[in-house]
Amino acid sequence: MKRDFLSVTDFTADEIRENLELAIEVKAKTKEGKSPNVLNGGAGALIFHKPSLRTRCSFEVGFRQLGGSAVYITDKEIELGKRESIHDVAKVMSRYFAAICIRTFSHDNVVALARHADIPVVNMLTDLLHPCQLMGDMQTILEHKGTIDNLTVTYLGDGNNLTNSWMRMAQRIPMNLRIGTARDTMPSEEILKETQEAGISQVTVLHDPVAAVKDTDVIYTDVWASMGQKDQAGDKAAKLAAFQVNAALVSHAKKDAVVMHCLPAERGREITDEVIDGPQSVVFDEAENRLHAQKAVLIKLLG
Repeated sequence: MKRDFLSVTDFTADEIRENLELAIEVKAKTKEGKSPNVLNGGAGALIFHKPSLRTRCSFEVGFRQLGGSAVYITDKEIELGKRESIHDVAKVMSRYFAAICIRTFSHDNVVALARHADIPVVNMLTDLLHPCQLMGDMQTILEHKGTIDNLTVTYLGDGNNLTNSWMRMAQRIPMNLRIGTARDTMPSEEILKETQEAGISQVTVLHDPVAAVKDTDVIYTDVWASMGQKDQAGDKAAKLAAFQVNAALVSHAKKDAVVMHCLPAERGREITDEVIDGPQSVVFDEAENRLHAQKAVLIKLLG
């Protein structure tokens, strides 16, 4: 039975742990020139309705390292549900490709694509969720902390698809998740409620940035205005200024706390140069691990 990866909750807790260990193993093998040939010449479809650096590069390189290739497809070729129905796109692509990976706006469109496809579908990003980023993030935390369990993780900034994805991860892996944000930049109420009801993790929304980072193990941030919301950048910057990740704020975290950012960063806005380039930053390890974490996901889905 084919499986998809649209949310981190598509994997069980055990599968997440196994996939992170696999990602670390694949990373080591890749550096030795021994990347596993899983695709055996097969190809992946990379549908991009939003531009990207890390997502495109990591998936294209990942497919090649797994013994295949990738085809980059933009909205000029595919306007899902407009030029051609999602059903027909899914059925046609299932005849050409080993997997379909999509970075787009509507999460519902990705769900529909997965429903009709006969091959695995991977959510490279939607306005609701960014699960591949979270797998790379958790791999980075495992590498630097030696564990992913029962850590205090503080997300600072806008309540967006990354915040939602952290809450979904907290439905599988036990953690003390703190969300530091303004009162009118909150994450999804529905996902917050389902995370609290899951009872796996403690999830708290705080409007005081110092309280949010107090003795935390991980500080995580993202741009305050996501792609497609840049017209709101000024308004969100005014609301979230107190949540900037700077040296003064980081000083309230544990001394061995790591600082993370999914990139691209707007330096001097949500994070300062001295922090992102400082000794506690694991931002570029995190970017590298997107490649290996995604390969592990593909290996899992392709069997």
